[in-house]
Formats: sequence, structure tokens, C-alpha cells
Amino acid sequence: MRTALNILNFVLGGFATTLAWLLTTLASIILIFTLPLTRSCWEITRISLLPFGNEAVHVDILEPDNKSAILNAGGTLLNLFWLVFFGWWLCLLHITAGIAQCLSLVGIPVGIANFKIAAIALWPVGRRVVSVETARAAREANARRRFNK
Repeated sequence: MRTALNILNFVLGGFATTLAWLLTTLASIILIFTLPLTRSCWEITRISLLPFGNEAVHVDILEPDNKSAILNAGGTLLNLFWLVFFGWWLCLLHITAGIAQCLSLVGIPVGIANFKIAAIALWPVGRRVVSVETARAAREANARRRFNK
């Protein structure tokens, strides 16, 4: 089912959003001062291409032992920079694609996936794209760790 929905996503506008993310990734490589944003761009490009079966999860959930206040502060600064220069127009692109996809019954699941990616597009630094199963396992491990203290 995931494969069918990912193909439907690509046909109904996912190619445009993925292309926008690829261009943003290339721009972040070309502009040297935006190199720290490149990994986040690439991660979100992956979820834009294949939104079903993948999930964007914050690094703190995947690797809770590696939390760092300095890295979190740096990530927040990068996210603010991202929001001003790239995030808002990528978010609008995903919202527009989501609305267009929701106009047909077949496109509703794909449109909802685009709305989720639109939220990620505003604040992507520190997110990693993993399988849904990996994300669920990381959340369960974090919950066990918190409640067993």
C-alpha cells in the first residue's frame, strides 16, 4: 500500500515538491554559509519523495544520550535562518500542493502527507528521516527510559 501511495504522491505533485527540495539542497551546497543546512534539506527531500513509510523524527528522540545544549542552540539559530530564507516558501509550496491534492478523493491521503511535510519545512534542522517502524521503536524506548527512572 505504501508503494502505491508513494507513486500517487509523485504523480499528483510530489515531483514538484521534491524538485524544490533538491534545488534548495543544491543552493545550500553552493552558498557556503548554508552548508550546515544541507543534511536537513536532503533528509526532507527524501520524505518529500517517499512520504509513506517514512517519518521525520528529531535527533533527540533517536539518540537521547547525545543531547547537547550547545548543539540545540545552534540548531535553533539555523532553523531561524532557514525559516527566513527557505522555509516559508517551501511550506507554502507543500500547502498549495496539499490543497490541490485534497480536491480529489484519491489525493486526500497524499494531501495530508503534504500538510505534515509543510510543518517540517518550517523547522527542519535536527530532523532525521527514518522508517515508521524505527520511529515507533525509538519513541517506545524513550518512554521506557523515562518511566523506569
